[in-house]
Amino acid sequence: MEIISSSKNERIRNIAALQKSKKARNEQGLFVAEGLRIAEDTFKSAAKLLKSVYLSESFLEKHAWSGYPAVEATLKDYEKGQDTLNICCGNDRSTCECVVVKDSVFEGMCETVTPQGILCVVHQPEYRYEDMVGAGNVRLLLLEDIQDPGNLGTMVRTAEAAGMDGIIMSKGTVDIFSPKVIRSTMGAVYRVPFMYSDSFADTADRLKNDNVTVYAAYLRDGEDYEKTAYSKRSAVMIGNEGNGLSDEAVIHASQNVFIPMEGEAESLNAAVAAALLMYKLRTIS
Repeated sequence: MEIISSSKNERIRNIAALQKSKKARNEQGLFVAEGLRIAEDTFKSAAKLLKSVYLSESFLEKHAWSGYPAVEATLKDYEKGQDTLNICCGNDRSTCECVVVKDSVFEGMCETVTPQGILCVVHQPEYRYEDMVGAGNVRLLLLEDIQDPGNLGTMVRTAEAAGMDGIIMSKGTVDIFSPKVIRSTMGAVYRVPFMYSDSFADTADRLKNDNVTVYAAYLRDGEDYEKTAYSKRSAVMIGNEGNGLSDEAVIHASQNVFIPMEGEAESLNAAVAAALLMYKLRTIS
């Protein structure tokens, strides 16, 4: 196998484009998952989505994957002469391209300050409204124009922990496939269905037509979220970090709820508010 030694290599330049450009990610239907932890989750939860894995030369030499079982199982028998990886994930088996690069080139490909030597290029998963809204109990998170990648990543991670059925985002929400969001999800991006909505208001109306009660987290009025009698088919709506929910979004909700606060705090962090409401829905039997 040829070891890539130039940052001007076409593949390396494309990785840089995927890291930096939403347009490039959308046009190619790909994103980058960088680091050992996310590689572990990719191998375990999304092996069939893998397009390619990039490894630094020293990563292979030092066996730096020890302690990450899925990565170790994949790489322990790997030989540099090969150009593919055979990944076994439970009953699922997948084969993807493997590319080895010089350490200096690998560092230039990565967004993290201290790269761990492994980077995955992954096909973007696609979900439909019907994947989240079935005939039984429904618990959804609706996000309008969330801008902070860390907030979105935390919400995705919390949604998995709280057992949510999916996340629907406005088209003004930060790109879920951006590197910072992917890292912040800690692998949950592979296990929580999500989609972007061209019309947030229309989506709220569709949910209501499907007997899903939409609860808007609102500061100015509504019912205490702790005292609210939630439906078994519920969606909680969280707004932009700076401006909260738009008036249009609130109008299309079923009911407003608020989180009581003491002291002089004017609002909670969006991810914190989302966590409180998602875990409240978790208590509904």
